[in-house]
Amino acid sequence: MDMTLLENKYVIAIISFIVGILGTILTQQILNKRGLFTYFVRHVSVGVSTDDAIFGSVRVTWNGSDVANLYLSTVELLNESMKDFENIVVRVFTNDAILLTERTEIAGTTHILHWTDEFRKKLEVAQGQTPTSVQIDLHSGQRDYLIPVMNRGQVVRFHFLNIAKKEKHPTIWLDALHKGIRLKFRIPQNQIFGVAQPRAVLVGAIIGFTLIGCIIAFISTVWIAALVSLTYGFIAQLPGAWAIRMWRWLRDLFGG
Repeated sequence: MDMTLLENKYVIAIISFIVGILGTILTQQILNKRGLFTYFVRHVSVGVSTDDAIFGSVRVTWNGSDVANLYLSTVELLNESMKDFENIVVRVFTNDAILLTERTEIAGTTHILHWTDEFRKKLEVAQGQTPTSVQIDLHSGQRDYLIPVMNRGQVVRFHFLNIAKKEKHPTIWLDALHKGIRLKFRIPQNQIFGVAQPRAVLVGAIIGFTLIGCIIAFISTVWIAALVSLTYGFIAQLPGAWAIRMWRWLRDLFGG
């Protein structure tokens, strides 16, 4: 018997066993990682009350009163984790705007969101009665929603017609208290193939360093090397976006 080969087999078996354990631990860590939910807000001005002595006045009114600035604000919530969650209570709130009408959607489905039972009961008004000042203030500055299911990669949108209390655009925020979820605000960014442009540029630049190594190793003609580098520089964000989408696909594949 070839003891050297046998010993090598033992070594290979031990290394494979260790790698398997490490791979299992890593997989469990990835799958059990705390869920990351991100959201951003976009504001669009849809009406402004103005006075013009020559061409006339424009009036935006609410309950018979003039409104200086009327906005349509869209809040988009994204589950960026590798886990699915159920029965998430999300609070929408603002300190410098008056929330009016609303519309919600679970992207890619026909479903909408509903208020939580607790929040709905707080705003219940008996027939023939009028809302109290507390109820009016609550409805104007806050909404609580129940998201029954939030799958990985799922997007939920909240649309609010609102009045800005100040001359600048309003601010609207989200809050969620749920086991295993971390909520983070992010600034709206341009998208490339569904990937944030800054992230695509960063990954494209990293890929570019690998390309430079290949150019140095395999291309001896200077002008060809310069042309390839220049061309890649113009389109670097595209392979970056493709690489991120590929990573997401693999993540979802192995994450179940």
